[in-house]
Amino acid sequence: MVNGPWSVVRGPGSGVGGQSPDNFLGLPEPYCLLERAGVLVLPLPLEATVTYGRGARCGPAAIICASQQVELYDREFGREVALEYGVHTLPPLSLPDDAAQAVEFIADAAARWAGTGRLLVGLGGEHTVTVGLVRGILRARGGPLTVVQIDAHADLRAEYEGNPYSHACTARRLLEEPGVEQILQLGVRSVCPEEMEFVRAHPDRVRVWYAEGVHAGNWSAELTARLSGRAVYLTIDVDGLDPAVIPATGTPEPDGLTWREAVDVIRTVACAATAVVGMDCVELAPVPGLHAAEFAAAKLLYKAMSYAIFSRKGDRCST
Repeated sequence: MVNGPWSVVRGPGSGVGGQSPDNFLGLPEPYCLLERAGVLVLPLPLEATVTYGRGARCGPAAIICASQQVELYDREFGREVALEYGVHTLPPLSLPDDAAQAVEFIADAAARWAGTGRLLVGLGGEHTVTVGLVRGILRARGGPLTVVQIDAHADLRAEYEGNPYSHACTARRLLEEPGVEQILQLGVRSVCPEEMEFVRAHPDRVRVWYAEGVHAGNWSAELTARLSGRAVYLTIDVDGLDPAVIPATGTPEPDGLTWREAVDVIRTVACAATAVVGMDCVELAPVPGLHAAEFAAAKLLYKAMSYAIFSRKGDRCST
């Protein structure tokens, strides 16, 4: 089991039963074996540039532990879908404290694992890890690539506190990666003047659906059109969801996406894109005793994995 305050035992109603192995979803063999798995989970406990609440380095372990309580049976699909594609959890990557160096470490690992053709899923850690993951995936498979970002913040600053690899600059760095053609953001409700100017100056490369637009439903048709025929990388910053759903994050913002809105966005991405080639879940800062947050993150990530895998099989919208 995971060491620390998030150690748990899977309940009797689980799809595998008994005490769970120390991996995402607690899958037993053969479903968790590297040679069998269609999904690779890479824990990235980076906490180098956080600016408010701390604890993101504990996010990967907390999500993995909470996932062992998630029911494998998915009512939407009518079966235990994880047992069809398999999930292997890689060892946590040991990362330097310097954010720019950490990005390169992550890119090297991501290129290696993405090169196997499996779906690579990163667990942060702060949002800076996404830059390394996308960079590595582009090295392995090339571009072009569209990034879909669920987030409370635009992350489009050129630098923050003197650091261009701050978690407040993630989207800006992604747009500088050769092969990233556009970033589509949903749920944003906190921006600065620099970011607003950048969005207005680059309408072909950045589209933001602010939270009120998502609440109003004014997003799905244009998002579908912008994703048509394109490969997608999905990054889920947990502060994109409302604190009522996931309160344990370093930079919470009110009026975020509901659970249903987040699921609808992810389903639409999988239906519209040619393929989801990678994804991550970042910025969970777990609070001992407040385990609903990491459970929600784990369950959302399981759903996103399933949509992504079935999109690869050409079965994107049959459910």
